[in-house]
Amino acid sequence: MTSHDAPCTPATDTPGIDTPATGTSGIGTPAAAPETPFRPGRTVRDMVPQFVLPLVVRIERAAPPARTDALETAARAVLTMLSDERSRGDGLWAQAVRDWEDARIRKVVRRARGAEWRRAEALPGITVTGKSAEVRVFPPVPLDGWPKDLARLQVSGTDLDEPEAPADPDRTAPVLWLNPGVEMSAGKAMAQAGHGAQLAWWGLPDEERTAWRDAGFPLSVRTADPAHWDELTTRGLPVVRDAGFTEIAPGSCTVVADHPALHRRR
Repeated sequence: MTSHDAPCTPATDTPGIDTPATGTSGIGTPAAAPETPFRPGRTVRDMVPQFVLPLVVRIERAAPPARTDALETAARAVLTMLSDERSRGDGLWAQAVRDWEDARIRKVVRRARGAEWRRAEALPGITVTGKSAEVRVFPPVPLDGWPKDLARLQVSGTDLDEPEAPADPDRTAPVLWLNPGVEMSAGKAMAQAGHGAQLAWWGLPDEERTAWRDAGFPLSVRTADPAHWDELTTRGLPVVRDAGFTEIAPGSCTVVADHPALHRRR
């Protein structure tokens, strides 16, 4: 999923291994591992039990969230889960998070409204609110062991409109740049934004993670223009390369995680 040394190759190419991670210590520092969790093709991560991080976006018929706000809220939800004390050390969710990070890193976004949303809210998790979006993130679950009230929710068809063009992002805060050449549903893009946020988190030292968390995880999600995208992929920043389980081809580069602190570490 990550690439720090070379530009994104076409989706049909095999992506290289880069800064993989497994397990956590401290505030979420990943330990080294031999395989990246997102690389297409079978790896050692496929030989262990598989987990998924469930996210549910609230989409009421009368007031659906704006697409960009939903993507940004999903990214913050992932960061909130990773940084929560229950996900670290001996916390209630820590073992599930470790098991999830030791295997493929999967995130699945489902949608809910009305009574469905209320049932989802009753399950252990964290609700993160944006300007118009509400996203609830849950501790990782086995790939085939979703709670009943989440398993019944729909995955496909999660798409959203953009009532007005997003403003230019604040470049002093993290920006998750989407590949302009890859089309994704809103649900898929939310998961990819979450991947990008997770890569940025993994790439930061503890003091930068703490500062980002204490500030409320400010970030923007924007689609790069083609020339900017080409430049971004040669900067040595984390790049999400999708494993191709849904919607897009394996190895597709979907997101560049551009956190100011990552520039300072180069």
